[in-house]
Amino acid sequence: MPKVSFNNKQNSFAQSLKTKVDQYFSEKQIKKTGNLELYLKTAILIPAALLIYILLLTVNIPGGVQLLLAGLLGAILASIGFNVMHDACHGSYSQRKWVNEVLGLSLNALGGNAFIWKFKHNILHHTYTNVDGMDDDIAKSPLMRQCRSQKWVPAHRYQHIYVVLVYAISSFAWVFIMDFNKYLKQKVYTTPLQKMSLQDHVIFWLSKVLYLIFYVAIPVYLVGWGPWALGFTAMHLVMGLTLALVFQLAHVVEHTEFEAAHGEVTQIENAWAEHQVRTTANFAPDNLFINWFVGGLNYQVEHHLFPRISHVHYPALSKIVQETCQEHGLPYHTYPTMTASMISHFRMMKALGEKP
Repeated sequence: MPKVSFNNKQNSFAQSLKTKVDQYFSEKQIKKTGNLELYLKTAILIPAALLIYILLLTVNIPGGVQLLLAGLLGAILASIGFNVMHDACHGSYSQRKWVNEVLGLSLNALGGNAFIWKFKHNILHHTYTNVDGMDDDIAKSPLMRQCRSQKWVPAHRYQHIYVVLVYAISSFAWVFIMDFNKYLKQKVYTTPLQKMSLQDHVIFWLSKVLYLIFYVAIPVYLVGWGPWALGFTAMHLVMGLTLALVFQLAHVVEHTEFEAAHGEVTQIENAWAEHQVRTTANFAPDNLFINWFVGGLNYQVEHHLFPRISHVHYPALSKIVQETCQEHGLPYHTYPTMTASMISHFRMMKALGEKP
């Protein structure tokens, strides 16, 4: 396992930013965790998903409408992941630990596993963002080349085209392959997985069985194999594409920086906080719908600097972060629209696909 460290001796940016952010919450007399806005989102998204699920299984609906509803269910499940699960697994949904633990299990209801995700995302991705060899989100693959330090193969010439399909089927792979691969190997990319307790093992297997019961067995019994297969596929394609695109737009776009873990020991020149702003980008900050739907993950710079602060506060914090970046001569990557960010992402994937 490579060892990567940051040069935190010059940490004035992080210290100044933390002081300003703490002062903001103190002056406003508000908590850093979720508020009524987040609770209302939860009260809308989870019942909406349950309602569509029940409608698809109990009401005689034309086939085309069924597919549209199944796709909508996939989009809503992705939004539950962005809004509810993501904050809960970061411990920022509530000040009550048990609330975060319970709502974090919404990831298991989507087909994933909260324990593995917390290690992969909270520890590896947030610590070693865009560090090739450590960050599992940009893990090397024969299908995708996401940074210059990764080996090029001829298939990458076309990756800017076929990655759309890769993204669309990513949730299939996540639920049925990647979780089991990480669990059985007890390893995430190059890093051994944290030791799982008996409860963690039971939750892993129990939630996977329940997923098969509620997403496969019951629907097949009620509507038959054919309608189930079409609906299940539509749901996953929309969910996978939505999840993958939102997370890719945060880091794999033009102007964001990458590092590579060379050998056994690597020291990154920048301090950790500076590394986060150099490797991360925002998109569509003024789009109220996108901000609501993606759970503030269009403010990825703020999220990576303050992962334990709920996303509902990011629009306000962005002004503080941008100002502090300017004071310290640091970049603040942001795209005005989601379209602009997507164009940048696919343009970058095309450039990375060209033979070095």
